[in-house]
This record gives sequence, C-alpha cells and structure tokens, in this order.
Amino acid sequence: MNRKTIIITLTVISLMWILHTASKNFIVDPEFTTFLGNKDTTLANVNLWKVMIQIHIVLAIVALITGPLGLSKRVRNKVPYVHRWNGRIYILSILLNMIPGYYVSFFANGGFLSIIGFLILNTLWLVTTISGYLFIKKKQISHHRKWMLRSFMITFANLTIYVVVAIFHNALGFDYGDAYTLAVWSSFTINLVIAEIIIRKTKI
Repeated sequence: MNRKTIIITLTVISLMWILHTASKNFIVDPEFTTFLGNKDTTLANVNLWKVMIQIHIVLAIVALITGPLGLSKRVRNKVPYVHRWNGRIYILSILLNMIPGYYVSFFANGGFLSIIGFLILNTLWLVTTISGYLFIKKKQISHHRKWMLRSFMITFANLTIYVVVAIFHNALGFDYGDAYTLAVWSSFTINLVIAEIIIRKTKI
C-alpha cells in the first residue's frame, strides 16, 4: 500500500467515523442514554459530564477533519500556508481536548484499569502531538511527519474502542466492563502499532 492510498483510506475512515459519531451523539442520542445505561461508575455531576463529553467529541471531530489534511502531500506542497494553519488548528484542538479528556477519564466504564488506560491514552495523545510540533519548530521534517502520524492514529482511539467492544461484548458475550477495559488498552496499543507499520513501510 503506497502513501497516497494510506492517506485516502485514513480520510475515508475519518469522514465515516465523523458522520457516525456526530449523528449518534448529537441527533440519535444527545442525552447519552444508552452510554449512561452501561455505566458502572457513579457520576458526581451528570450535567457536567455531558458537557465535558460533548466538548470532547466536538474537539475530536475537529482533529479528525484536520488530521488528513495535515498528512496530505498535495496540500503541504501546493498551499503550505493552509498546511500550517490546518496544523495549528489540529494541535490546538488536541491541547484543548486534554481538559474534557482527562475529566471524563476518571468516570470511565470498567473501573480502575479503564481509568488508568484512558489517562495513558490522553497522555500519549498529548505527547505525540507536542513532539510533532517541537520537531517542526526544529525543522526536523521527517520526525515531525512521523510524530504527527502517531498523533493522528491515536485520534482514532474511539473507533478502535467501538470495534473492540463490538467484538468482545456484542459478538463474544464478554461482560461490558471487561470488554470496555480491554478496548481502552487496545485503542492506543493497536493504533500505535499500525502507525509504526505505516512509518516503516512508506515514506510518510
């Protein structure tokens, strides 16, 4: 699979997941009734949690929109100012998302192990993104691209969680909390492995 095919694939997946996420959480179930029904933790303030999760989702959608543009060689070469501003928006969306991201982590399904998994996930998202930014400031373009790809793959964490839960809970009958915990830890593990495969197999 060449670089162009990978970018197109990631773009298509991003758009499909944006449509799914936006319709599910803002049209079909804006009160998060289904998700809250599966919760095994007590929320100190349900309304605050809803606001935080909504902000988290919106900022993640911004990252999913700007991510593929940032990886596009055509955009980078033909309209570099678009690439730069797009990158700034992408990075800002993730930095801002640390606030709701860390907050909702402490109320994750699956208990302590899920909470730790989400804290690691958010920290990896932050570290990979900042690393990408710092490398471009140092004009180390190759390292910048690799770290931004790692960052973008972590942006897909929620998709991986959804798929893993569907497999282990819905299809195989695992307890929801156990399946969710497995999904959280799988989300950054699987996604970073995929990122490394792409980096090694293509000239990203």
